[in-house]
Order: sequence, then C-alpha cells, then structure tokens
Amino acid sequence: MSRLGSEIGRLRKELGITQKQLAKLVGVSEGFIIDVESGRRILNEDLVKKFSRALRGEVGKLELYEVEQNKPEPDGNVVKVVEKPIQDIWNDALSGILMPVPVYRYKMDKAINTKQLPIIHNKVEGFPKDKVFYLMIEDNDMSGFRIIKDDLALVYNTHDIDKDGIYFVDYKGKRTVRQIKDIGNGKLLLVSNSGRLVTDTIYRKDLNVLGRLIRLEIPL
Repeated sequence: MSRLGSEIGRLRKELGITQKQLAKLVGVSEGFIIDVESGRRILNEDLVKKFSRALRGEVGKLELYEVEQNKPEPDGNVVKVVEKPIQDIWNDALSGILMPVPVYRYKMDKAINTKQLPIIHNKVEGFPKDKVFYLMIEDNDMSGFRIIKDDLALVYNTHDIDKDGIYFVDYKGKRTVRQIKDIGNGKLLLVSNSGRLVTDTIYRKDLNVLGRLIRLEIPL
C-alpha cells in the first residue's frame, strides 16, 4: 500500500464517509477509490487536488512528500544543458564567420571600439586575422591623398616595408601616417600632403614602421 493511498483511507474514515461517497465527491468510481487506497493506483496532480478538496485539503500536505518519495534518482550520464541568451547564441554562430577587429587611436594603448569583418580562409582582407586593426586618423597631414581626420583605416600590422605604400609610422617620437617610397641604399622618401606636398629623405633605420594601410573607410 502506498503512503498516499493509506493516508487517503485514514482521512476518509476520520470524516466518516464511505468509499462510494468519496468516489462521488471526487468524480470517480468506487473501484477506483479501492485501488487508490490499496496502492494499485497512482494519482496525478489533478486527482490529488480533487482528493484534497474532498478531504478538507488534508491530502495537499502529502503531495510534496509523495512526489519526493517517488522521485527517480538522477541519471549520472545526463549532461546538464545551460540555456544561453539569444545574443550569445548568435555570437557563437557568427564567431567563425565574422571577427571583431579593434579600433585604435595613434597611441594604441587601448581599443576604443570594434568593427566586425568577415573571415575568409582564416584571413581578413587576405591578411592573417590576428594581424589587422583599425586606425582612426587623427590629423589632416594626408588630406591631399584623401585621408582626413576621423577616417578609419584598416591596417596590416607589420614592421616591414614590403612595397611602396601608405604606412602608419613612428618617426622621431611622433606617430603619424605617411606615404613611403624606397629609394635604395637604405634610404626612404617620406611623403605627406596636407594641401602642399612635403617630402623627407630619411634612413630606414631611423623609422619605426607600425603597419601598412590597406583600406580606408570614410564616415558619411
């Protein structure tokens, strides 16, 4: 006999009602009551509530105990699934497709923002994905090349001058953007144009290259 069935039988007897009378109160057959009290029937939540009302609410005290008694042991092989916020799910899904590229000012002490760029064959714009960053242009020294303040330049992080182009450099303790031309014999031509072309001939050893500009994004 189940503990719940035994308790229902006891409460029914204390109230002085027969199994037939209890069956009418609950809305089941007399045989159903007999089966419940003998432990051959297991009650669902709705029936427990009906018996509780018929027996003055007393059965409700047994519900949690009965459920706990019949609670199956947890399966040690079952892996708990932790729900993730929708945004995290999207971030995970896109992590192999898009990459957050940091945006820096010339000082490069910390990223001021990020921009998402597609990853193709583990590269961004044809360059290793861990070797690119955005640089926010801080002056108009290159306005003659249509590079002006607050433009965003995508930069390949390199210390080499593999070809003539526009580079992010540190020259004489100042970080800036300049066009560089290799003129041989360890010398470079450093070019700026803020409306007037200015050139400096320098030795390669005096210049610290921080990156080569590969694309310019102009804010509207």
